[in-house]
Amino acid sequence: MSKEKNTNASKKKEFFLWRWIRRAFFPNKELDIYTEEQLQSPFRVVLKNYFSQPIAVVALILFIIIALFVFIAPSFVTLDLGEQDSTLTSLAPGYDMMKYPKELEENGVVDISVGPNYSIGVDTLGKVYVWGKSKVTKIIDLKDVPEEVQAAHVVRVAAGSDHAVALDEEGTIYCWGNKRLGQLDLPFELQTNNKRHRMEIIDIQASNQFSAALTADGQLFLWGNTNFVDLDVRTQVQKHVKQVALTMNAFMVLLDDGSVVNPAYTSSSTVQKVPEAAQSGVISIAGSTNSVAALMEDGSVIVWGATTKGENLVPAFSAPAVEIEGGRYHYCARLENGEIVAWGSNRYNQCDVPEEAQNAHIVKIHSGSFQNYAVDEDGHLHNWGLKGFILGTDTLGRDVFARLVNGGKMTMTIGAVAVIIETIIGVILGGIAGYFGGVVDMVIMRLAEVISSMPFIPFCMILSAVLGTRVTIEQRMYIIMVILGILSWPGICRLVRAQMFAQREMEYVVAAKTLGVKEGKIIFSQIIPNVMSVCLVTITLAFGTSMLTESTLSYLGFGVPLPTPTWGNMLTGANNSLIIQSYWWNWVFVGAIFGITCICINLIGDGLRDALDPKANGR
Repeated sequence: MSKEKNTNASKKKEFFLWRWIRRAFFPNKELDIYTEEQLQSPFRVVLKNYFSQPIAVVALILFIIIALFVFIAPSFVTLDLGEQDSTLTSLAPGYDMMKYPKELEENGVVDISVGPNYSIGVDTLGKVYVWGKSKVTKIIDLKDVPEEVQAAHVVRVAAGSDHAVALDEEGTIYCWGNKRLGQLDLPFELQTNNKRHRMEIIDIQASNQFSAALTADGQLFLWGNTNFVDLDVRTQVQKHVKQVALTMNAFMVLLDDGSVVNPAYTSSSTVQKVPEAAQSGVISIAGSTNSVAALMEDGSVIVWGATTKGENLVPAFSAPAVEIEGGRYHYCARLENGEIVAWGSNRYNQCDVPEEAQNAHIVKIHSGSFQNYAVDEDGHLHNWGLKGFILGTDTLGRDVFARLVNGGKMTMTIGAVAVIIETIIGVILGGIAGYFGGVVDMVIMRLAEVISSMPFIPFCMILSAVLGTRVTIEQRMYIIMVILGILSWPGICRLVRAQMFAQREMEYVVAAKTLGVKEGKIIFSQIIPNVMSVCLVTITLAFGTSMLTESTLSYLGFGVPLPTPTWGNMLTGANNSLIIQSYWWNWVFVGAIFGITCICINLIGDGLRDALDPKANGR
């Protein structure tokens, strides 16, 4: 009998458990409206009402995505506050800087020259190709190769900062691009209309607004901008030049006796003092921005000049070097065993030689700026380095994407901390004023009126002028947070005060007083939690307002100063008619994400207001 009772009890228990699971997760009928309201907690009702609004849900999802993006992405997108490069200014968005035409590789590479942000190549058919960011001005594009160049059989090419040079098999030199400073003005000896032009040109080079041509008998000719480079070659070195290397504002030559000399009459360049070791036994030279490298007979490399990016830190070679090329702040060497070694600045991965290039037997390298190209023995082309910028660069050559991400983190952090400060102050003072009333209420409200009457932006401008440079960027950021919070609490204070007037006469408050609960606990443990749902809307909207205010201050020049980015000072940097018309990426992306963020915050606030409204349920 006892066994049957235990069996029946166990069955009843199992039946009760299954009935609970079924009612909890598999309801077989819809509850009436009153039963549902009794079963649901207020929090669940608010959530249900909020998520029944499609626009508010989309706004919440977008805001969460943007917030996660600006707070997580900076861990992977590094920001160098000192980043600035005159050769990378105002580049359009895209990863096409190393996207060479396939026909170049298929037909066979003869020569490649890398410019600041574009490259030129020529194949075995003598056809010239230009790729990358080749637009020099609004109307000058180096991709517009002249017809005479297209018709000629080109064998050598050179990429300058704003112009290009080509040499055909008959020794004719062609130039195109910017001509404002004489970049296209060939010396008379090299002009095709010169009947005495019978020189066999073996090499051409191009750099920052000046170019060079070397003949088979060792004569060197230079042309271009003479404002910052002395282009006159000493007669003592003429007819003895074996190779020329150009930097940004100077040139060096390798003579037929194996020595490297400065051939200019006057030069203040950092590369003019040639080390003693490079005054003999040199077989090849290459130039970077402000340094020169010499390849010695024993396969070693010597670098001198302004080597601020580590250009002089030559690594140990596994075999003697047989070829050397220079980029903007790096060098690349090909070793006797076909291995490639690169060193110097690696800001854009220009020194990270890909494994496929190391495994292939490289027979020729072409380096320049921030890119490298290597041709293997099968004619395949390998490249590595700077591909481009996903959102382009600004007028100082800084990555817009990196600044957008880190600037968003700064702007949203300032807005969030300011809202927390104003919420804490407003809730505390509003709760005290509304609960006690009388003199306490009058004093707090008069203080709120004084704070509200203060002109916020002029006050911040005066404070910024007084502080000047006496505070660091981090301290200025903290000051902005505190000021935003301290001067913005009256709105929340009034809202909490009004709710306290309604709540302090409720039965649960009277019951708490009867039980002897302390007044501080009644205010902050009983009443405030019941009124915070109403305050959520104001807090949400205050977050967006704080972000806009910080950006307004940065836009006026009194917020977080440059080079530290915020969305506000990024828009300030684009406050120029030329930038707005020609370089749209400097303001479109930051303006779009800032606008979307603020709109999402406002829509979230509207959704919360409707969700907290008892009329939202239609009853």
